[in-house]
Amino acid sequence: MKNKWPRLLLILAGLLLLTLFSFPMWKITLLAPQYPDGVEMHIHVNKIGGKTPGTLQNVNILNHYIGMKPIEPDAIPELNYFPYFVLGFTALAIVFALTNWKPLYVIWLVLFTVALALAVYDFYLWEYDYGHNLDPNAPMKFEDESFQPPLFGSKVLLNFVARSFPHVGGYFIIASWWLAFSAIYFRFRKNN
Repeated sequence: MKNKWPRLLLILAGLLLLTLFSFPMWKITLLAPQYPDGVEMHIHVNKIGGKTPGTLQNVNILNHYIGMKPIEPDAIPELNYFPYFVLGFTALAIVFALTNWKPLYVIWLVLFTVALALAVYDFYLWEYDYGHNLDPNAPMKFEDESFQPPLFGSKVLLNFVARSFPHVGGYFIIASWWLAFSAIYFRFRKNN
């Protein structure tokens, strides 16, 4: 079958996104002397949870003291519509691969890259909002202090070290992007 590898790679890129329904995309860990193992929050495509069942409750209790609003998954609309984006990109990858028209490979990767950039920017805005818009009546007040966790990497926040990195699903997203890029490379090679 001519051009089978590019087709298979693009289909695999799309199917790999379905793992986001099983694995968290991102992980934010809060480390402190009183939490030596850390409080680990997991961000999924459709929910927010943690390493243990009470994680979100613990994070909200900690956040209350500094005036951060509680993290309420029902108040985050992205958790409702991001799953449709995942399903849409999976379906497009399959349809575009079966159509096998060269420009569709590029269109999928460009759309996917733009969607990823917008998702990262949206995540940054949520972090900014939670870290900067603090309740002035909070039990603990700190002048000119921001409690925004890092978008990527580590940051000291009072006696906590906040770490923000991709989780298993985040690496599947990177693998999906790389598979789509590889599909384009092989599809545009001479004699394909």
